[in-house]
Amino acid sequence: MAAAKATLTDSLSFCLAQLTAAAGEGLYGGKDPATNETPLGRALLALRTRHIKAAGGIERFRARGGLRPLLALLRRAAAADPAPSPAGPGSAPLSVASAASAGPSPSPNPASSAVSPSSPSPPMRLRKTLDLALSILANCCTEGACRAEVRRLGGILPLVTILQCVKTDSIQNRTARALGNLAMEPESCGEIHSAGAVPLLVESLTACQDSQCLQSVVRALRNLADSPQHRLALAQQGAVRPLAELLAAAPDPALTSALVRALLELSRGCTRACAEQLSLGGGLGPLVSLASHPKRMVRETTILILANLCAQGLVRPALGNAGGVEVLLGELRRRRGPSGASPASQQPLVRAVCLLCREAINRARLRDAGGLELLMGLLRDPRASAWHPRVVAALVGFLYDTGALGRLQALGLVPLLAGQLCGDAGEEEEEGREAASWDFPEERTPERAEAGSFRSLRSWLISEGYAGDVSPDWSPEHCPLPEPTDPISSTPGKTSLRTPGIPRTLGRSPAGPSALEEPWGREGPALLLLSRFSQAPDPSGALVTGPALCGLLAYVTGAPGPPNPRALRILARLTCNPACLEAFVRSYGAALLRAWLVLGVAPDDWPAPRTRPVRRNQHRELGEMLLQNLTVQAESPFGVGALTHLLLSGSSEDRVACALTLPFICRKPSLWRRLLLDQGGLRLLLTALTRPAPHPLFLFFAADSLFCLQGLVSPTMSPAFPAAVPVDVEPPSPCLYEPLLGPAPVPAPDLYFLLDSGLQLPCSASSLSNSHMDLVPLRGLSPSAAWPILHHLHGCRGCGAALGPIPLAGQPLLGSEAEEALEAAGRFLLPSLEEELEEAVGRIHLGPEGSPESVGEVFRLGRPRLTAYCARWTLGPARWLVEAAGEEAGPLTEALLSVVMGIES
Repeated sequence: MAAAKATLTDSLSFCLAQLTAAAGEGLYGGKDPATNETPLGRALLALRTRHIKAAGGIERFRARGGLRPLLALLRRAAAADPAPSPAGPGSAPLSVASAASAGPSPSPNPASSAVSPSSPSPPMRLRKTLDLALSILANCCTEGACRAEVRRLGGILPLVTILQCVKTDSIQNRTARALGNLAMEPESCGEIHSAGAVPLLVESLTACQDSQCLQSVVRALRNLADSPQHRLALAQQGAVRPLAELLAAAPDPALTSALVRALLELSRGCTRACAEQLSLGGGLGPLVSLASHPKRMVRETTILILANLCAQGLVRPALGNAGGVEVLLGELRRRRGPSGASPASQQPLVRAVCLLCREAINRARLRDAGGLELLMGLLRDPRASAWHPRVVAALVGFLYDTGALGRLQALGLVPLLAGQLCGDAGEEEEEGREAASWDFPEERTPERAEAGSFRSLRSWLISEGYAGDVSPDWSPEHCPLPEPTDPISSTPGKTSLRTPGIPRTLGRSPAGPSALEEPWGREGPALLLLSRFSQAPDPSGALVTGPALCGLLAYVTGAPGPPNPRALRILARLTCNPACLEAFVRSYGAALLRAWLVLGVAPDDWPAPRTRPVRRNQHRELGEMLLQNLTVQAESPFGVGALTHLLLSGSSEDRVACALTLPFICRKPSLWRRLLLDQGGLRLLLTALTRPAPHPLFLFFAADSLFCLQGLVSPTMSPAFPAAVPVDVEPPSPCLYEPLLGPAPVPAPDLYFLLDSGLQLPCSASSLSNSHMDLVPLRGLSPSAAWPILHHLHGCRGCGAALGPIPLAGQPLLGSEAEEALEAAGRFLLPSLEEELEEAVGRIHLGPEGSPESVGEVFRLGRPRLTAYCARWTLGPARWLVEAAGEEAGPLTEALLSVVMGIES
């Protein structure tokens, strides 16, 4: 087969020469009789169909300098169009066209005027030239080097001018395509915005009927939305509404795909202008419908648009009416399923669902669609811990929805909230002012700039002391805070009960400048919901449980600063509620309050100690106040009946718990004597010591209970505490290390211990049998902690050196030199020194002048022998109580002592 005949246009050089000549001399050349085409037309067609599409063709075209004449040709074409459209609002100014036409005037060319009557008219030929040139430029701009070259040569302004002047669909299509390709780079994108292209592209959306042209324009707008500033500019110039109107017109599938992709970009960080235009353009309904589109890209893109729109409160009610709540919930449920997507893909949907909880109409839809169960699933999921603060803040919206609160409580919200108080979940993300609830749009004022974040609910939310009937659909955002009042006992004949001292500060709120503002931190939403639960007639089943009480107490004692007063009021309200008394008894709640707040021993401190913020006096005062509240309830007629029923007719576990709790909450001698002695409560408690412990801290609780009972029996007498450890009445043993310390040591030291501080302590080498060194480092020891070790190595036993690092009674032991010395004795395998140091700690801190606080200090060291000393110190006064138990005094005494010895072993 013969090879195709070569033509002039097969040469890139020839095509570039024609392009250069046309750019410099004029657009119209003579027609070639053989082909009935102009040389420029043939060159442009060859460039587009052969040279540019060839492998590496765009790079060769740019390297040969083809972009400069191509852009010059476009400038001339833009200036030569005989009928430019008038500039509309926001269009590029008319000076743009005149600026684009600047350049050398075309030289006289006889061929240019010799146009035969049968040839196309100049406008028609001009449009064909523009079509080809713009197509070439758009293809070249798919490569980054060409985009940079076009920007350097000032090629953006001619394109905007063509967009303004030539309203032919094909020209608009190719111009928009070229601008869209250029907008793929931020630098070009900014220049296109500055050149005034956006209003012209928006105008094309409404004027153009061709689908291909519309797709190019939509794509250009999408690429121009590359930053928050540019997205805002697009929305402010009206780019969103025509897109929404086109989507509502049910376009062809290709245009639909282009529209949803553009709307996704424009709705990122959704602005108010974007949401308003999309809603006014009728786009919400079509978007909800497209969420079930068979094409995955369209479906997922649409769902993300709906999620983005939730950031604007003004559009959320309409979005809910269009079915958006059910769509977003369904998609989040699907993504959280066994075959669902990664947690990162769930994040925008979680945020959207939480934002939908801010309006009453959407809360109702979410509740009916199973949204509460979904939110609870998120709270239970440790992988979703970063979203837990947001979910808890969203649930605050249901604060006065009685049905929803009941459902949440049944799903186990309370222990999850208690765990949130001291958890390590991330901070709640800040939302813009526009994300605030739209239930009260008329109250939006400029000075309330922080109203969008649920963190700012501190200015809106009602205090937990609210009383009265409230509509379940009433949002709590605009309820004023009442003046603080002390809770009043509902028991007949009882007066007001004590509540913690709660400092309040004046702050601004929607209720007016006189409204009082609660502190609001990361724990604020969880505390508000817990407070709402605590206001129920009988909150015992949810709040007076081990996990809930531990969460509240851990927050109160572990907060880095003063705890939120709402947490203190919750505890006060629970202890003041007669309906909670039995629950406090069954759950060992009273014993827990005393151990954690008064004695400073938390469940996590058993058996290993933990460092906690020290506000001992405030915690002790709080614990005593809460126990006093329980005492008021216990000594009322209702309380006496409840305690008697538990002790005599309850289950075996309830009877033991009641016997243990009575010394904490009963102060009347006639009551505790009748229940503990006459009705066998003490016998129950002592017998339980020989059985498996029903609570991790049962032994500690029991010892403390017996100690409190001894104080009830002899409130004016100092208890005769036995010594925690045997007191050595013999004179101290002679010190064998002291001779090495004098000015003339005998014998002379031949070895020194080097401490971290640089201090060298003398030693006799004979005390270290395996030492061949003159200087032995002792790492991690202070001089006071090293002192008893050196004495012990030289044979000192009972010389008093072990007392040196022990702080005085009442001073902290954790972190002291005593703890350092104990650790060093264990590290150097000196068990007899450990025992001597522990006896010294017991002698100083657990003597007759010791206090429960001293016991707590010793207990927190976490050493078994010292724990036994603590138990023996506490149980010591209980011997007479055992005798008061009746006929079984002997066996019970032995059982009690065996428990103590068991701990010691």
